[in-house]
Amino acid sequence: MPTILIFTTIFIARFKGPIGPVAADYLTGAIELAQDGSCLIIELDTPGGDDQSMREIIQAILNAQVPVCVYVYPSGARAASAGALILLASHIAAMAPGTNAGAAHPVQMFGEKIDSIMLEKVTNDAAAYAISLADRRGRNRRWAEDIVRKSISTPAREAVKIGAVDLLAGSETDLIEKLDGYEVKVDNEKKRITTRDEPIHRIPMSVKHKFLLILTNPGIVYFLLLIGIYGIFFELQNPGAIFPGVVGAIAFILFFYASRLLPINYAGVALIILAAILFILELQITSHGLLTVGGIIAFVLGSIMLFESDVPYLRTSISLIIFATVVTGLFFLLIVGLGIKAQFRKPQTGREGMVGLIGVAKTRIRPTGTVLVHGELWQAESDEVIKPGEKVIVVEMKEGMVLKVKKKA
Repeated sequence: MPTILIFTTIFIARFKGPIGPVAADYLTGAIELAQDGSCLIIELDTPGGDDQSMREIIQAILNAQVPVCVYVYPSGARAASAGALILLASHIAAMAPGTNAGAAHPVQMFGEKIDSIMLEKVTNDAAAYAISLADRRGRNRRWAEDIVRKSISTPAREAVKIGAVDLLAGSETDLIEKLDGYEVKVDNEKKRITTRDEPIHRIPMSVKHKFLLILTNPGIVYFLLLIGIYGIFFELQNPGAIFPGVVGAIAFILFFYASRLLPINYAGVALIILAAILFILELQITSHGLLTVGGIIAFVLGSIMLFESDVPYLRTSISLIIFATVVTGLFFLLIVGLGIKAQFRKPQTGREGMVGLIGVAKTRIRPTGTVLVHGELWQAESDEVIKPGEKVIVVEMKEGMVLKVKKKA
């Protein structure tokens, strides 16, 4: 079979983050865009991700009309879990020094309860898939099986040594030089890659992809839920404020959209909303702090349960939960304190608001006359004789807007 030389553009796509719908959409789009190029380099740094998105990416690589090189880069990066299988599926697998790949044992990703029997089935399926990819690319099938069954992770130099990956490249430039003249089989045809002096075209992530990638961060999604609750709370406390309600509604919509990308446990959402309700009720009912304590307990439990996954990067960190709980608890305790203080504050308007105000008699009061109180002239009466110019204190506001006063001691 003759070797076909490829002379066109080198395409480079860069993805850092969990493998999910965003990664699948971006990387499959990059593969499609690079079909007429000399090769596509995917610079990858991922902790892993969901099986469905991984398989979409792998299927696109296996059916690509252009050689795809997956490059674990830069130093310190990793291709773990789903990323390791994507690395196996590539036409050319490369790693930078100081990177590692592996740890592809199946775990609970999106709230699915996996018992021992089902876990064994899933593990067997994943191991068979990894081995088939290794066989197709002529790579170390034992390593492919062990990253699934034993969850091993291998540093770059050792991975190249055992034949798990093809190349060790210290930089992007080094990789491009090593790819020059490299032969791979693409769509049953042997192709030789030519990269020397070829132009480079980078495929950036779109604004949409960058935004959606932010929504795959559990910490961001957690705060969206809290902002939604705070916004609605402020709107209910101050009807017509509009701004808090708009912000809260937008945050809620983004949160529920993100729930399609992350393993959201709606029992956790319900507990957090219950906590907010208990905090609000504390403002209306005298419970001596019991509703606040119950709200804090519900808030902590809901925060812990919010993301149902065995994968660390798909859970909210305990430190973040503690911070949010302290801030939320202090916030509502402050509101409760201000509410209690307001209950004991002297009224500033109406009949009650006039009682206790200091004024000056403008005419002789015996038993009626005129006083100046709060910058206004009032009809007044008193049980004692008060001379003009003497200070008076309001005792009561009677019918007809008449102030009952007495001499200020």
